[in-house]
Amino acid sequence: MSGRGRLTLCAFAATLMAAGSMLPLVEPAGWILQTAFLLGVQSGMGALARRAPVPRMLIVAAQAVAMLVLLTVVFAREQALIGVLPGPEAVQRLAHLLASGADDVSRYAAPAPVTDGIRLILIGGVLLVGLVVDALAVTFRSAAPAGLPLLALYSVAAGLSEGGADWLWFLLAAGGYLLLLLAEGRDRLSQWGRVFSGAAGSRGGPAVGAAISDGRPTAPVRTGRRIGALALGISLFVPAALPALDSGLLAGTGGGGGKGGGGTISAVNPLVSLQNNLNQPENREVMSYRTNSADPQDFYLRILALDQFNGNEWRPSTRRLKGVPKRLPAPEGLGPDVMVTEISSNISASRSYQQTYLPLPYPATEVRIGGRWRYEPTGRTLVGDGGETTRGAQYQVSSLVVRPTADQLAAAGAAPAALQREYTRVPDSLPKVVGQTADRVTEGASNDYERAVKLQNFFASEGGFSYDTSVNSGTGSAAIGRFLKEKRGFCVHFSFTMAAMARTLGIPARVAVGFTPGTQQSNGSMSVGLRDAHAWPELYFEGVGWTRFEPTPTRGTAPSYTQPDAPTGDTADPAQPEKGPSAAPTVAPSVADDCPAQMRKQGECGSSAAPGVAAPTDSGTPTGAVLGVVLGALVILILPLLPLLWRLRVRKHRLGFSAGRTPADATARTLAAWGEIIDTAWDHGIGPDDSLTPRKAAARVVRLGQLESDGAAAVHRVAGAVEQVLYAPVPRSGTGLAEDVEAVRTGLRASSGRFARVRAVVAPRSAIRVAWATADRWTAFTGRWAARWGRERWTLWLRRPSRQQG
Repeated sequence: MSGRGRLTLCAFAATLMAAGSMLPLVEPAGWILQTAFLLGVQSGMGALARRAPVPRMLIVAAQAVAMLVLLTVVFAREQALIGVLPGPEAVQRLAHLLASGADDVSRYAAPAPVTDGIRLILIGGVLLVGLVVDALAVTFRSAAPAGLPLLALYSVAAGLSEGGADWLWFLLAAGGYLLLLLAEGRDRLSQWGRVFSGAAGSRGGPAVGAAISDGRPTAPVRTGRRIGALALGISLFVPAALPALDSGLLAGTGGGGGKGGGGTISAVNPLVSLQNNLNQPENREVMSYRTNSADPQDFYLRILALDQFNGNEWRPSTRRLKGVPKRLPAPEGLGPDVMVTEISSNISASRSYQQTYLPLPYPATEVRIGGRWRYEPTGRTLVGDGGETTRGAQYQVSSLVVRPTADQLAAAGAAPAALQREYTRVPDSLPKVVGQTADRVTEGASNDYERAVKLQNFFASEGGFSYDTSVNSGTGSAAIGRFLKEKRGFCVHFSFTMAAMARTLGIPARVAVGFTPGTQQSNGSMSVGLRDAHAWPELYFEGVGWTRFEPTPTRGTAPSYTQPDAPTGDTADPAQPEKGPSAAPTVAPSVADDCPAQMRKQGECGSSAAPGVAAPTDSGTPTGAVLGVVLGALVILILPLLPLLWRLRVRKHRLGFSAGRTPADATARTLAAWGEIIDTAWDHGIGPDDSLTPRKAAARVVRLGQLESDGAAAVHRVAGAVEQVLYAPVPRSGTGLAEDVEAVRTGLRASSGRFARVRAVVAPRSAIRVAWATADRWTAFTGRWAARWGRERWTLWLRRPSRQQG
């Protein structure tokens, strides 16, 4: 195998080995097999292109076109032109999948489900890295910089994986890079001739240029291996020995409030202190707030959501963070038909309350706070960055009061498939009694809403459960089974068990942790104390979004939409207050009777109502972006065809001279035909030799091109016509020049192999004349410019060096 062939295989292997670090991020792992096949096709395209003497950038462009076509065939075949070419619809489909994949990446924790968008990001990213590695290491023969894209691929995996990427994946990626370096070093070494190993070899030693002597690696190869092993060891063990580097690629991700900037969050479980807070002898205030909400008893302050249940504990997923937007996105799953009202609240945290997460009403739409905070879109939470905490924080929050009706919840459709898979996942260790109890309690329910209400009532009133904060706060599968048996516990047990049972029924569920609304003060404000710490389940209903339920007896208030008298029509009145001493009367202003129903749904009736959530106005990818992508794709597709198009144009021009009768016309026609024969032979591998006479040049074309009688005769006739117009006293016009040129072209094609014929058409060698002509014109232009302005130094700097000089 040639040196380039070995480098191509090593570049392919190194990219695939580095891509292995992405395997823990998603499941199942079948995407890697498809990636390997597509990467092999892309590498093969580069290997074929490098067999022809074409510019290096043209090889890279050919591989880029191959990558685009492959992605189109796999992900947008139905929208592609003739099922292959990426037309406008196919490009729009790919753009939509990329946007969807980006949302999925920010939504799911590792391992995430392989949605179409995530699969496009994975495969497209690996193909792009493979293209860069192949171009650097093979096309441009510089393997050392190829480590940068490989490192970038591993770094992405390390940044997204929970707890950091495993060190074995780093070893695999580093091994691929060292393999690539060794292959390049071996190829370069073989070009230097005989290798001296420092000791005399035997007389029957290896041939000149061999890299192996007496069956052992030569000294340069051994030295290269030692250097590579030493560098790998340093990169592995030095970061582990330095405490300051413990948050590097080989370490796990820290909490969002660390000093590292907070790209992801993996916070300490807040349940550790929840039971302790509930059992405090003094209900010390942690925050106070004022709100214009019509029903403060529904004003739960949410810290974060626990959405992963591994059998041992409920915990929050590791999520990507971003800057806090001025206006938070619309809540996930909330449709335009659900009535909402936007309210405003001013919240002040106590100096003694120090928490990385910012307590917010759900769903918040705008947060105005000073300091360094980051936004986690899936949970709609704010996380302190660079040590920022809630201690003494004062902030303003706008949020939505969502008022779904029982009919809307009952008519909710199926959740998105990816969300359904993630939030209905339960561990194998979950006792069977959990699912059996869920089926028994919800027997007779006709939809998920009725099942959820039955579960809530089972825990809150009908199942014989009692509230007790002295119970062990275990949250694993065993604790859930024990809770169902003993029927004693506090909010952690109620919320976790209901969420687990909802998941066994196929209802997406998670657990929110935060505070109940607190106690109203004489000055109109609300005070939240340590004993108001709480946990409650959130269930997902398509068209409404994540919806709060309250299974814990004597704690909080059950939402109005779970009550038997839940409103079923459109109304702008606040929800019915809970029966009990904690219910507060509504203070919302009345709504005008002439307010349209649609405005009433959106909460725009009355002076105190804030605008609701409007229907999405995004019409998709902007037209300008689509046109830009389409134009870019067309440029990529047309660029490799430019030599072919130029060659066709030149041939048509040469053979299309008018049949003038003047000697100048005869000379032009003959020389054009002769130039076409010379370039046609060049396209088929017979380079031009300007030092030969037309007759000797014709004989050379016949000999090297192995032309038969017709083609040979045609070449000699055109060569004779050239001698006539150049050297005869009275030039005679040749006849049938176009037919002779075609006969020569046919003869050269017949004597050439398939690859040579395709090469002559698709990538003709004579197209290099365009570059030569451009260079000559540039030299002439710079010469005229220098002569015009009298600056000789410009001429010396811009003019190409003369071939006759030194």
